[in-house]
Amino acid sequence: MLTIEQAKDRAADLVTRAMKAGADACDVIYAGNASTQVQMRLGALEDVERSEGEEIGLRVFVGKQSASTSSSDLSVAALAALAGRAVAMAREAPEDAFAGLAPEEMLVRDALPRLDLHDDTEISPQTLRERALAAEDAARAVAGVTNSEGAGASTSQAVMGLATSHGFAASYSGSSHGVSSSVIAGEGGGMQRDYAHHTARHAADLDSAEAIGRAAGERAVARLSPIKLKSGPMPVIFDPRVGNSLLGHLAGAITGAAIARKTSFLLEKLGQRIFAEGVNVIDNPLRPRGLRSRPFDGEGLATRETGIIRDGVLTGWLVESASGRQLGLAPTGHATRGGGGAPGAGTTNLHMVAGQMTPAALMADIKYGIYVNELIGMGVNGLTGDYSRGASGFLIVDGEIAGPVAEVTIAGNLNDMFAALIPANDLHFRYATNVPTLRIDGMTLAGD
Repeated sequence: MLTIEQAKDRAADLVTRAMKAGADACDVIYAGNASTQVQMRLGALEDVERSEGEEIGLRVFVGKQSASTSSSDLSVAALAALAGRAVAMAREAPEDAFAGLAPEEMLVRDALPRLDLHDDTEISPQTLRERALAAEDAARAVAGVTNSEGAGASTSQAVMGLATSHGFAASYSGSSHGVSSSVIAGEGGGMQRDYAHHTARHAADLDSAEAIGRAAGERAVARLSPIKLKSGPMPVIFDPRVGNSLLGHLAGAITGAAIARKTSFLLEKLGQRIFAEGVNVIDNPLRPRGLRSRPFDGEGLATRETGIIRDGVLTGWLVESASGRQLGLAPTGHATRGGGGAPGAGTTNLHMVAGQMTPAALMADIKYGIYVNELIGMGVNGLTGDYSRGASGFLIVDGEIAGPVAEVTIAGNLNDMFAALIPANDLHFRYATNVPTLRIDGMTLAGD
């Protein structure tokens, strides 16, 4: 894997080669990663995995024709061949009126923000083994846990570099540390499983392995002896670990590509109130140590905090250059990139601002409802907003948790769900997308 400076220089060198090969414009992205993961099960070492990989992707333009290609071979000969091949491919491609690099005047020119994304602490395989074992031991020590699906610990380092033919060249690095545990409680046909995990940029920010394992065990035991629910409309409370998926549906519906193709259930909602008054959703790529923080986007544009929902109102689309040209809009700094192909658009560190009520107060007046802490399947229609997913969790009776629930289906439409959504005050920044506990009235549950 290359260093930060080497990544920037290698990307810039390939830009030069592509321009000499006949490209009118081009950009290059480099991504390198090295990771180590240890998996334990029932106290024994099950797997140790070390992986290292790197890829360089080239996108070239010849007039309005473009082509993308990538390689994991970074030798001089391979990159020279890659440049020539990409230009030849572009000359055979159809024209695209919206193709092209990001506007030059919008490129990052100032010093990159310091986001503290890289922890250079050396974590040995032995330390990872000890973390995984501690997590599993803590989970198995919970009364009622009968088996283990394993526990794991991991560490990784990554480098990303981007260079364009109109003068941008920069790179940055990041790290990741994680611990997870998954266990089974009960016996025979009454067995239930659950899990817990945590990921952080810095090892010092990682929850203790014992706490992660204990949470996994307690969650599995709490699911034993699920009861049946009667079908019908009822309030649904979403635990933060699953409620964040609702913001994922929001983000997917407001990308420039979805709007340009007219495949979004929010197509006509720009500038309208789609959540209740007081609800705010923010995307912040500049959060120090954020899991998806980045100093520039996939096209070399500056990233900035964006209020996607302000006081319930949808403020704008997430636009990269190509969809921006289709829509007559400037790119918003939300471009995302893989090793090959054109950029897309997406969020970084996305969160819903906390509300005023505690989770207990949020459910206090619920006579009969469900608290959901697991969602199953992907039954969401991005065109219509229709929503139907399998769910598990707990029955709520007279404002109190009354017992575990499994294998039910909750359904609604995202337009109605967003409008009815109420956030609690328990927001914690734990994942890449974070929400507090959420309440949505009027959803339909299919149970017994």
